[in-house]
Amino acid sequence: MTTPSVPTIFNPLRRDRRLDRAVQREGRGDRARFVWQEMAEDVIERLGFVRHKPERALLTGAVQPWLAERLKARAVCVEPEAPYPESGYDFIGALGQFDAVNDLPGALIHIRAALVPGGLAIVSFIGGASLPRLRAAMMAAEPDRPAARMHPLVDPRAAPGLLQRAGWKDPVVDTHALKVRYSSLDRLVHDLRDQGLGSALADQAPPLNRAALHRARAAFLRGADEDGKVTETFEILTLTGRRSLGGT
Repeated sequence: MTTPSVPTIFNPLRRDRRLDRAVQREGRGDRARFVWQEMAEDVIERLGFVRHKPERALLTGAVQPWLAERLKARAVCVEPEAPYPESGYDFIGALGQFDAVNDLPGALIHIRAALVPGGLAIVSFIGGASLPRLRAAMMAAEPDRPAARMHPLVDPRAAPGLLQRAGWKDPVVDTHALKVRYSSLDRLVHDLRDQGLGSALADQAPPLNRAALHRARAAFLRGADEDGKVTETFEILTLTGRRSLGGT
């Protein structure tokens, strides 16, 4: 029996470059970091709730330096769609990478395989309900033939099945919304780029022309409140689970 091929929706190099740029900007005081900060703080809360004190931890993706220091964790950018170069971790936290993975079940299997029996994993990334205002603006920019400018995101309702396919034990899926207010579309796009949340699609659309960009900016501001600001939503999707004590 042949293994079904995985469609190439995302470009791994583009995905990793956007996160690399976000990490390199970490030292700049004016850069946006609220999504990654939210994920990092959530990891600490979850570890405390389950009373899991890692002794050998790995963090990958958009890692906040303070989180790596606090957990005494190794922080590297691991290729999520390949077996991890090392295993034996009792905790793995993956932040921000998994919104742009072609083979998500396979990536979750690789995490499980890198854990010791009973080891815990927390995977956080932006979910399918994210950025509705931006998506509407992009549709308004090109009403006749809209190009794919934002990559598809994981629907939380599909996540439990993905964890089961990957063989995670005690899987938990939950989401929470992070609301941020903007006075312009350009500021939102700036914040997305700061945090490595731009498109990682394999097939990139050409830039918007001047007329389309004007339509996008106007459509975005049509959703503004009385103070002229638009409330945008970032849905944080978190997958939590363990490797079974039997090691499988």
